[in-house]
Amino acid sequence: MKWISVIAVVVSFLGASNVGFAQCKPAHLQCESLTSPLGIDVQQPRLTWNLLGCTAGAQQVSYNIVVGTDSVAVSAGKGNVWQSGSINRDDMLAVVPSGLLQSFTRYYWQVTVKNNAGTSATSVVSNFETALMSSADWRGAWITDGINVNEKPAGYFRKAFKLTKPVKSARAYIVAAGLYELYLNGKKVGNHRLDPMFTRFDRRNLYITHDVTAMLNNGQNALGVLLGNGWYNHQSTAVWFFDKTPWRARPKFCMDVHITYADGTKEIISTDNTWKTSHGPLIFNSIYTAEHYDARLEQNGWNTASFIDTAWKNAIYTSAPSKNIVAQQLYPIRDVQALKPVGLKKLNTGSYVFDFGHNMAGVSQIKVKGSAGTTLRLIHGERLKPDGHVDQSNIDYHYRPTDDKDPFHQDILILSGKKEDTFRATFNYKGFQYVEVVSSEPVSLTKESMIAYFMHSDVPAVGKIQSSSTLLNKIWQATNNSYLSNFFGYPTDCPQREKNGWTGDAHIAVETGLYNFDGKTIYEKWLADHRDEQQPNGVLPAIIPTAMWGYDWANGPDWTSTIAIIPWNLYLFYGDKRPLEQNYEGLKRYVDHIESLSPAGLTDWGLGDWIPIKSQSNKELTSSIYYFIDAGILAKAAKVLGKQSDHEKYHALADKIKNSVNKKFYNQSTGSYCSGYQTELSAPLYWGLVPDGDKAKVAKNLALRVQADGGLDVGLLGSKTILNALSENGYTDLAYKLASNEKYPSWGWWIKNGATTLYENWKIEGSSDISLNHIMFGEISAWYYKALGGIFPDANAPGFKTVILKPNFVNGLTQFSATHTGPYGDIVSSWKKKGNKVSYDVTVPANSNAVLEVKATNIKSKSPASGVKINQSSAGLYSMQLQSGSYRFDIQL
Repeated sequence: MKWISVIAVVVSFLGASNVGFAQCKPAHLQCESLTSPLGIDVQQPRLTWNLLGCTAGAQQVSYNIVVGTDSVAVSAGKGNVWQSGSINRDDMLAVVPSGLLQSFTRYYWQVTVKNNAGTSATSVVSNFETALMSSADWRGAWITDGINVNEKPAGYFRKAFKLTKPVKSARAYIVAAGLYELYLNGKKVGNHRLDPMFTRFDRRNLYITHDVTAMLNNGQNALGVLLGNGWYNHQSTAVWFFDKTPWRARPKFCMDVHITYADGTKEIISTDNTWKTSHGPLIFNSIYTAEHYDARLEQNGWNTASFIDTAWKNAIYTSAPSKNIVAQQLYPIRDVQALKPVGLKKLNTGSYVFDFGHNMAGVSQIKVKGSAGTTLRLIHGERLKPDGHVDQSNIDYHYRPTDDKDPFHQDILILSGKKEDTFRATFNYKGFQYVEVVSSEPVSLTKESMIAYFMHSDVPAVGKIQSSSTLLNKIWQATNNSYLSNFFGYPTDCPQREKNGWTGDAHIAVETGLYNFDGKTIYEKWLADHRDEQQPNGVLPAIIPTAMWGYDWANGPDWTSTIAIIPWNLYLFYGDKRPLEQNYEGLKRYVDHIESLSPAGLTDWGLGDWIPIKSQSNKELTSSIYYFIDAGILAKAAKVLGKQSDHEKYHALADKIKNSVNKKFYNQSTGSYCSGYQTELSAPLYWGLVPDGDKAKVAKNLALRVQADGGLDVGLLGSKTILNALSENGYTDLAYKLASNEKYPSWGWWIKNGATTLYENWKIEGSSDISLNHIMFGEISAWYYKALGGIFPDANAPGFKTVILKPNFVNGLTQFSATHTGPYGDIVSSWKKKGNKVSYDVTVPANSNAVLEVKATNIKSKSPASGVKINQSSAGLYSMQLQSGSYRFDIQL
């Protein structure tokens, strides 16, 4: 079965004859892509919703939003802050006008939707709460415990205070340079980990809002803050110079606790030099390597009101790391899953190895009792040596230790001897499957002695794949594991060896991320990091955030096209212009800079097809292709934003680049680019550089090349394009053969050899480039949604307002189902195949529509929908426009 574009399918529509709206109501109300968020500080927050409980064909024709400070009034349709009035649009994204919101205020909002049946429905009341809308709202001072950046022990801070009146509400607003954990009356506040997220600390700092109302006591109370180094005071040494950052200093923080009493009066408890500080059991912490904890130094109750702190010293005032302090408005890092060991092996009296069954990012937690001073080393790694000990040789490649006091990926625990000690890293995470515990004195450990926590940015899942292929299902799960293991407030390359925000890895995997997870808030934060790091001339570093590394290596357009590709994909997946607006000028400066260096339209600036299998593709070709992508996205963004002259200018530039590429690298007589390697053919095909009329010839050459090579022969850039170029040009069966191959080199080869995450190298026996938890080859998961499920966004109606459906019923699968929850709701594309017969089910969410396209010899509707126009070409190509609803049809291939 070959795939041909711009044609489509006849389906039957179940229940389309009578359109009903009785239960159709706006739901899933969000502000700034979060549900009832605290701590909003943007002047024009975005409000979104969708429709729930609708029957077939439901469409929104207008909406009316009310925003106010009185929930009862808002529920009655009256808002004292903003009333939009009836807006005759089918959008489900509105922006609160500027200048209406005040700091420290809870706002209630409600949306009423009128539908195409002429009836209206009103949502439940939702809310959001503002924090510090202006820097002048801060009352606290920045405090620290010293100035020595090389001081190892972490800083502990406390403040006792007394409440004499009943409390109505209380909020803690805290910003730290470094990492923090906040405690109130001995208990940890919230369930976040590793706050705040990593930024360029001398240009932007993030604060977090916590609701601490229920944690306060009538009478004596105590706040406690534990500070960690994070990326701010990086004491470990590696090749990226984070220990030499221009911002580096002893960790510091600033906090205001706003208390509103039941009688309406208010009080603010702020950081100042009356806070007390000391050291404790956390004697060393590094986000990169590990933590060292001496349980003998514990000060029990240090964060409670009854603790005597007379031996503690006063905190000292310090300067703010930057003047740009903004709210951290994103899904936080959490302990998402607790894992028990699946295996435990005692190697000798002082060494145990725990196996957690699959690779992950996170921490281990141990409970152990032993004599005072007994030292345990918790060695984390992804694989074992032949003798059963943990092997770190594949993940310590870039570590450059100055001495042996900071071993890589090795927590150190010194036992108290008084009790069963419990330890987990607080300001660190690792990539691992195995933990070897090496003890200086014999200790007794069982499987119950240790658990592991899989940690990552806790983004909701919005996609699901199910199929008849066990291998496909395992690859999809492994891809998700790697994606989440590399989502920690920014997309990283690996959770062990680097933890760097490599731009190339991120844009290759962005569609995989967005089909599977609601990562918008993380990507928007990371794009702000781009704006912080961008040089005045437009140049971006290869890793973001960075200290100073990556501005002169690895940062050509094939990597740093994140500034174009990610905002554009956010627009496609969410239908939200703001990422384009916020990053437009940066993208423009970036493209202009490349043009100034490459007036002829060609550039060889970049890394090329990183970690290829056999063939090294022409770097000038691949870098010029990404230059073309950037210019093209800039032109499209200009059109979306109403910048017509820019649209014309950069559209012409994209054409110039395309013509230059084809003039130099394309042989029209043979239909081949350069040496005809897989990346050299698939990249021009996928990204749209092949001349009109020549696609079939180039695609055929690509298919022949794959067959001649006996399988995959691509690196990072080709891994994005090879499957898509084949499936979009009539060779989906061949693409699926590559995707389901279990021999080297392939994704299946990894799984066959025990992989639970994706690797950095196609070779499993690699020495240096062989991290076992990388997302760089993760496009395959997005390909499942696109090629097999056929689910695509439409640039002309983004956010899946119009869903493009192009399913492929490949040989080798008997069942496949893809579900993606977009802004409008669940999109389902599911099929079962028996011989040449396919039963296909589709769900199109309310207030959206779909165009379904397929090639077949015959289609029979289960329950024909009245009034549906069916288009059929002589080649057996069918097309159909679908309203919202559920459809089922039989297809004869």
